[in-house]
Amino acid sequence: MSREPGCSRWLLFAACAHLFFLLPPLRTRAFAVGLVPEGAEDETELPMLQKSEQSRTVSKISRELKEIVFVIQSQRNSFHSKRAEDLKRDILKQAADLGKELPTVLLIHQMDRHEGAWTILPLMRDFSVTYGRNSSWIFFCEEDTRIQVIKLLEVLGRFDRSKEWFLGRALYDEESTIIHHYAFAENPTVFKFPDFAAGWALSIPLVNKLAKKLKSEPLKSDFTIDLKHEIALYIWQKGEGPHLTPVPEFCTDDVNSYKVDYCATTFSNFLPLCGEPVKKEDIFVAVKTCRKFHGDRIPVVKQTWEKEAALIEYYSDYADISIPTIDLGIPNTDRGHCGKTFAILERFLNHTSPRTPWLVIVDDDTLISIFRLRKLLSCYDPNEPVFLGERYGYGLGTGGYGYITGGGGMVFSRIAVQKLLASKCRCYSMDAPDDMVLGMCFSGLGIPITHSPLFHQARPMDYPKDYLSHQIPVSFHKHWNIDPVKVYFTWLAPNTEELHDGKKVGYNREDL
Repeated sequence: MSREPGCSRWLLFAACAHLFFLLPPLRTRAFAVGLVPEGAEDETELPMLQKSEQSRTVSKISRELKEIVFVIQSQRNSFHSKRAEDLKRDILKQAADLGKELPTVLLIHQMDRHEGAWTILPLMRDFSVTYGRNSSWIFFCEEDTRIQVIKLLEVLGRFDRSKEWFLGRALYDEESTIIHHYAFAENPTVFKFPDFAAGWALSIPLVNKLAKKLKSEPLKSDFTIDLKHEIALYIWQKGEGPHLTPVPEFCTDDVNSYKVDYCATTFSNFLPLCGEPVKKEDIFVAVKTCRKFHGDRIPVVKQTWEKEAALIEYYSDYADISIPTIDLGIPNTDRGHCGKTFAILERFLNHTSPRTPWLVIVDDDTLISIFRLRKLLSCYDPNEPVFLGERYGYGLGTGGYGYITGGGGMVFSRIAVQKLLASKCRCYSMDAPDDMVLGMCFSGLGIPITHSPLFHQARPMDYPKDYLSHQIPVSFHKHWNIDPVKVYFTWLAPNTEELHDGKKVGYNREDL
């Protein structure tokens, strides 16, 4: 009995050895399950093969990246052009880390061969001719969009590039709205349009189709009010063209969001601040009003944002000392207010301190945050001719012009006012639309219109909630069917502002 344990161990050893030699080599099994690449004859070849596989992957990524044309919706103003250039450098740096083939990155303001380049559609023929054979996608983004290039490649790779695709983060109207001409009034939620802040993409087959259509049917001379909605309508072609395909990885979450690893794009959704806010005394505020609105609109201004302004005057067709208002000698009209606005510009230039660099002209039913405007203006050089606000367009398909829509507020640097009045460009009639005449004048002078989406011609309810969710707005306009005081304290009052490090934090916005 004493020999049995030793014998058992010897028999077990012999059986294991026999089994070992009967089994196929471990490396052969590894080939079978894909753990070791086929063709690796010995272990010294593994790193070389891994490098070869990585090289093929990088080559594929590089090729796919070369087939994307990035278009940054940039502007000529020095602040905006610098931000766009920074984004371009970031895209190219990411691309350089992935391979030698760099993508094309275009800046809209450098393509501005005519006034309407910022409306995108007039550029489709150029895109088709230049990139229609060797590219797969045109990807559009704003200067504050942040892109994870490798993630963007993965997302676009899900779609057949030989087909017509219109990709983006989907917005929709919950109610029909005037800024979209009450489109889809029965159910506005059915029509989706892209949030430019998240980026959006067109496949080259769709670009070629649009270019062909534009060649045979030029764009009409009409108003451009909300570009993202109007581009989607044009592509949709009354149901004959593609709908917007929502892409969840196109995000407007802040770069510090927990979702950042999931997103191909994010958005810098904080109020720009480039140093100390502009002083109150550096902004002169002109409020356009008339006698019939002294009793209802002016009290709203005084209850809300008037106290934020150090220099403010009310201009009317009647001198009311209780406000007080100043009668400029310009009769009120039911149409445009060009005569009144130009009188305000001349008064600002001739009767205010030359050390006051900024003029803001607003309507008496404009709700504005001077507190936020002071931060925003810290990013603009008052020595440049600046004309700032929400940009609209007129007749841009046929060489028209852009303009700052008056209801959201028009911001002028003093030098811009000086150049305008020195040009002798004036109203063609006293009741002409002042904002459009100003657009024509500045266009003729070669002074760019500077767009900020933080100014709003309409009420909060007229914009998609998801669109406003990544904004810290500067203004809204109109008192129709709302409580304007409530709107101001919900959306614009300084006590809703995050004051630390320029970052946005959540705060309650009631449904209005």
